[in-house]
Amino acid sequence: MTYCVGLRLDNGIVFASDTRTNAGFDNIAVFRKMHVWERKGDRVLVLMSAGNLAVTQAAISLLNEQIDANVESGEASLLNVQTMFQVARLVGEAIREVRRVDGPALEANNGVFAASMILGGQIHGEPPRMFQIYAEGNFIEATKDTPFFQIGEHKYGKPILDRVARPDMTMGEATKVILISFDSTLRSNLSVGMPIDLLMYERDSLEITYQRRISANDPYFEKLSKGWSGALREAFKNIDNYRDPTATAEDTQENLALDFPAAK
Repeated sequence: MTYCVGLRLDNGIVFASDTRTNAGFDNIAVFRKMHVWERKGDRVLVLMSAGNLAVTQAAISLLNEQIDANVESGEASLLNVQTMFQVARLVGEAIREVRRVDGPALEANNGVFAASMILGGQIHGEPPRMFQIYAEGNFIEATKDTPFFQIGEHKYGKPILDRVARPDMTMGEATKVILISFDSTLRSNLSVGMPIDLLMYERDSLEITYQRRISANDPYFEKLSKGWSGALREAFKNIDNYRDPTATAEDTQENLALDFPAAK
């Protein structure tokens, strides 16, 4: 399985992806799911993928072949189209082409054509933009109301993002909330695993200035995980215990019974 998150901010975009892929309990491997194309001063493109690894790798290979083949011809590729919308269209077309070629064989063998991607970045002349691209090749764009996208095993990390993520966050705040969402996912689903690939893109820089891989023994991630667990336990302890809202003064003893210690 996979977990990838992109959070579009007023001052840039933060991307993070896990690296685990598995085809059963005894077939687990590490694969990079974050792909970057950079032409300094002109564009930065980041693409994260989830789903059938063979499908997503084929789509990315097609995109790279387009770049190599179209250098002289000038036909559309990731490095010469003029808007992020056009980049998203190219990614969607690549997914549809893989479906056209491989889809029938997958279906004939009870396979599933599964692919979803998060595309983000900036092309000179327009602001940073981010899209979620589906297996059908269509897509939606992030907005101020919905500034983040998740693909893969997203349900465990979504609650913290829903409550906290905002476009006006700093890069450090955004990275913190994304890594907390990863910590929640890692604790609840073994199909998502470290290391985590992290990239911060600063608005209008038009180059990659911060990218790193976070390992299982990373000091900051360990501190964040312990701190978040402790903060949750403390918050839980500080909230009043349940009381029957319909109880009267004569029911005091019954309400107290709710606080009897657990049997040993």
